[in-house]
Formats: sequence, structure tokens, C-alpha cells
Amino acid sequence: MFEYFYNEILRRTIVSFGTLFNSLTIKQTNSSDNVINTVRVPLSYGPTQKFLARLEQQADLNKGTAITLPRMSFEFTGMTYDPARKVSTTQQYTVKDPNDGSESKKVYMPVPYNMQFELSIMTKLNDDALQIVEQILPYFQPSYNLSVELVESIQEKRDIPVILENITMQDDYDGDFTTRRVLLYTLRFTAKTYLFGPATSATKDIIKRATVSYLTGTDITNTTREVTYSTVPRATKNYTGDASTTVSVDTSKTGKIIEVESASGLTAKSYIVIDDESIFIKSITDNKLTVLRGQDKTTATEHLRGAEVHIINAADNALIEEGDDFGFSGSLT
Repeated sequence: MFEYFYNEILRRTIVSFGTLFNSLTIKQTNSSDNVINTVRVPLSYGPTQKFLARLEQQADLNKGTAITLPRMSFEFTGMTYDPARKVSTTQQYTVKDPNDGSESKKVYMPVPYNMQFELSIMTKLNDDALQIVEQILPYFQPSYNLSVELVESIQEKRDIPVILENITMQDDYDGDFTTRRVLLYTLRFTAKTYLFGPATSATKDIIKRATVSYLTGTDITNTTREVTYSTVPRATKNYTGDASTTVSVDTSKTGKIIEVESASGLTAKSYIVIDDESIFIKSITDNKLTVLRGQDKTTATEHLRGAEVHIINAADNALIEEGDDFGFSGSLT
């Protein structure tokens, strides 16, 4: 516990929230309703009062200012635990490391948290504010799903619902003629995100062999093992893609003998794949294979001369992917 890790989930959620409003524009017209200017509304991260104070400190309308209206700002204001989305705290799931296909990583189920955001819209003209608000509201009914890659190391992506909670409007137009007017719309949102703990290696935790010992008799003090059954996962398809040889004679879907160009790389009591059909080799005589067709729930089909013969061996067993079907190879002692 308390080992160092940083998945950047909060930062990713904040950045993703900001990108929703990063390309809003408004159009300004003259008295003839002709568009005279198209303005992209700038967006920045920070508290609203900071920008309002900047405007008040430089209220001279005849002097240029770095803060212009309209503009928007947003900030992350807090977060709360969401018990309604809680799952088992001890449950884990395992995924393949996207950077190394031979490694696996495990992570505990995430913890649900609600993140609160405030989006502030500051304008001088009421029409500018209405244009901005109307471009936002139709997408929130009342939520909008935001796809975020929460944990890069396991490529965990989730849809984060962003819920529009409420909208308030404030018109700061007190004072004399030189006082600058600011129309302020505040939109409050809740993002239902998840926080993950550290992702650790699970390669050594994956069961590669299962052994069952059978005892006979009723004497509980006698622990002599009469029979031991051991089993290991066996790949049901070829992962390496290397062809050992090719079929030399056309074979029907009911044929029990398959002739190949060279059987030197094949062994009896093993599996091969030809045209997506899994086949068990019973014995080998010269370049003729005596086989069992349609193994591992595959369908026996015709194989034409030149079809590639792929071996399923230990290299393929080591590359069984998460969620793939696999068989078992067992032994009795």
C-alpha cells in the first residue's frame, strides 16, 4: 500500500473536459444583419474571479488590455465519492501489456468518483452570451459521454458521463458610464470518472499448470497418491505464422491420410493447422500423415495441393491471448 504510481486520470479528465469547449465561435453582425466578424471564443483554465479582477483593475476603455471579451474559463472545483457505482474492492482483472505482448498486467477494479467543474462564459454583449450557451446546451440531455483513456499502461478507455447540473446568469453593470459591463454565465457540470490503482505485472500469477492428486481408501492418515493428473493449456491455433511444409496431394474432407512435401519438421502425437482446420497427427510414415480431422471444434474441409501446414507447438502455447479459446494437454502418473 502507498507505493508510488500516477495514472494521470484526474489530469486526463480535466483536459478532456476542456477540449469540449475549445472551438466555439460567435458571429457579430451590423444593423443590416450582415456578418462583420467571426470570433473564436478563447478558453483558459483558472478561477472566474481572477479574470474579473483583471478587467476591473484596467477599466480604462481607451487603453488596450490583454483580457478581451468574450472569453471562457473553466476550473475543477472538487470531487466526491459515488457509492452508487461501487463494485467489489477485491476483484481484479488481467490484460495483455500493449507494449509487450508476452507480458500481462493486473489491476484492481476502479473507485468511482464524481468530479465537479464550473464553466464561466464572460461577454460584453448579451447576444454573444446567448450564441455561446445555445451551442453548448443541446449536447447535454442532461449528460454527454466523453471517451477518455484513463490508464495508458493498459489502454483502459471508458465513457465518462458529463452531466450539466445547473446554469446561473449574473449581469455586473453597476457604477458609472466608464465601468465595464460583464455578463457572466456559469455552467456547473459533474463528470462521473473512475480512479485506478497501480497496474502491476501478472505474468507470474497466470496458472500455467494444474495438478490433481487422487487418493484411495478411507484412511485419512494415508496421503499416498495413487494417481496424479497434470494438465497445461494448449493453443488451438497457430500464432507464430510459420509454415513447416505444404500439402503435396489434394485431400478430401473425409481423408484420413494427408501427404505433405516434407514431414521432417513434423512429429507424431501433435497438432497442425491447415486452412483453419485443426488436425491431430496420429502417426507419420515417410511423407504421409495419419490424422484425426476437425479437432478443437473446427470443421474438416478439402485441402488443395500447396496449402500451408502450420505446427502448433510450445511457442504457440506461450502466445495464447487473453480471452482466446484453448485446449488442454494432460498426463497421468
